[in-house]
Amino acid sequence: MPWDPFRTLQQALWIGGAQWAGKSTVAGILAERYGLTHYHYDYHDARGHNDRRIVRRLRRGEPADPDLETAWVDTTPEEMARQALAEFAVRFEWVQDDLRALAAPRPVLAEGWGLRPDLVAAVSGSTRRMVVLVPTEDFRRHQLDRLPRAGRLAHQVSDPELAQCNRVQRDRLLAEDAVRGARRLGIRVIEVDGSRDAEEVAGLVAEHFAPFLR
Repeated sequence: MPWDPFRTLQQALWIGGAQWAGKSTVAGILAERYGLTHYHYDYHDARGHNDRRIVRRLRRGEPADPDLETAWVDTTPEEMARQALAEFAVRFEWVQDDLRALAAPRPVLAEGWGLRPDLVAAVSGSTRRMVVLVPTEDFRRHQLDRLPRAGRLAHQVSDPELAQCNRVQRDRLLAEDAVRGARRLGIRVIEVDGSRDAEEVAGLVAEHFAPFLR
């Protein structure tokens, strides 16, 4: 087990999985309902971790900011997924640094797509403390149509349509990887198909986490 001075990592609850499955919404509902501390992976990754990411790139002799054309247009979805998985492993070290500093009377609820089953299983006190949320293909398409940030790439590139297609296929591959990892480790997978609203999905997750919410 890694260094865990307040046993925050061992006692945390984890929601991983895929983009556009409602992880943040569900975590927010559970945090409010049960008085949990919500650790929002995307927020920390885009802000608190960015300086560390830049330093890491510079130390490798790379520019501070990646070339967007290369990243989104010239790279295959398969390579994008491979790169993302490698980056997730590095970023997970930073997540652990964040969580080790927390001491709370209730479990911390950490959620984000970079919280991969194999990474979490290595630090959690039990694989029962994690669930993986993934959208069905139909619900993924629904989210792409409904959510502006999902339906188009925010960056300016020469071929926005190809870049968005690459992004969506990368996300499919990462979702499939999360499901494979979860099933191999005996971690529960919940498919989100739109037939339940966020409160109902949160209820399923709460039922799974019930032994740790008392």
